[in-house]
Amino acid sequence: MMGQEHKNLRRRIAPNFTPKALSTYTELQQIIILKHLKSWVEKAQARTQARESIPIRVLARDMNLETSQTVFVGPYLGLKARERFEHDYFLFNVGLMKLPFDFPGTAFRNARLAVDRLAGTLANCTAMSKAKMEKGEEEPSCLIDFWMQDIIREIEESKLNGVTTAPFSTNAEIGGYLFDFLFAAQDASTSSLLWAVALLDSHPEVLAKVREEVAGIWSPESDKLITAEQLREMKYTQAVAREVIRYRPPATLVPHIAAENFPLTENYTIPKGTIVFPSAFESSFQGFTEPDRFDPDRFSEERQEDQIFKRNFLAFGAGPHQCVGQRYALNHLVLFIAMFTSLIDFKRDRMDGCDEIVYVPTICPKDDCRVFLSKRCTRCVFEWWMDDWIWVFIDI
Repeated sequence: MMGQEHKNLRRRIAPNFTPKALSTYTELQQIIILKHLKSWVEKAQARTQARESIPIRVLARDMNLETSQTVFVGPYLGLKARERFEHDYFLFNVGLMKLPFDFPGTAFRNARLAVDRLAGTLANCTAMSKAKMEKGEEEPSCLIDFWMQDIIREIEESKLNGVTTAPFSTNAEIGGYLFDFLFAAQDASTSSLLWAVALLDSHPEVLAKVREEVAGIWSPESDKLITAEQLREMKYTQAVAREVIRYRPPATLVPHIAAENFPLTENYTIPKGTIVFPSAFESSFQGFTEPDRFDPDRFSEERQEDQIFKRNFLAFGAGPHQCVGQRYALNHLVLFIAMFTSLIDFKRDRMDGCDEIVYVPTICPKDDCRVFLSKRCTRCVFEWWMDDWIWVFIDI
């Protein structure tokens, strides 16, 4: 999508990522992270005697899927619907890695049909949220509520001008856009979480600094979640998150269309309209100081390499198509790093080739990030918050 139509759509999406909206999501994100980290530790403890590590790729994927569902459509996706949703999303992921032969019984056909069902489910969630927000009796509790609150306001303004609807406001359209959000939040975040664990394990000095910073701002024994203000104070942990994304950008190739003739070299100009696949991965290792080294300090206020080498930091894209949800994605990674390192002691089960890159479809460690886990604190937010509050939000 290009031009004014694209600008209009992004303008309507923007209210989903205001500071107020992000603050609402932050609480939901933490609740689900805590629920799953507790489960991870329990799984790890069951293997302690056998001295077996656990691979966390699928575990992280499941955590992110539940996070996306809850943050994006919250109470409008019931338990049975979530189970069907997860099944269809699995079919979509499998089909994404197969050749595009659209014949009955093929993985690609199964994926295409699954996407239609997923978008339809999200359209139904949109309708329920729209009905709720029209009453104006409750504050938004998830992304679709913030979106519908703004859509309803725009529809009312349109009616004053004799127009019965507003652009990009049908349930089907919004369901499709929500699916795009889900894909971006699910697979890319899973990749970043895995590489964060792998890189923190191989860089103990960075891990120590993260734990020191987080401990000075938030305590897992405080019976409180991390606030939006505390999250903003975690400057070094944010730098670690950004360096994880630079060092291992989840989507290594992102297709674009040349909007104009573009001189790539002295001898070759990309014609307007050409589909181009710039490598976000290769770009991340150009320009930066010692780009092959994992160095979170490059994103410090003193060095600001994300600004100096802005044209090379393409994990979230650039220009008018830059990822609209990048702050949400970074918040999720920072929250995970802060909680994971504070609540859990971990060690990689290292073997030859474990850090080689595989595509599933975003990149992850070849061994699915196998780790040994144990609880780090004797009494922490695990018990209090999980037991008293988690089911208020999750068991809908």
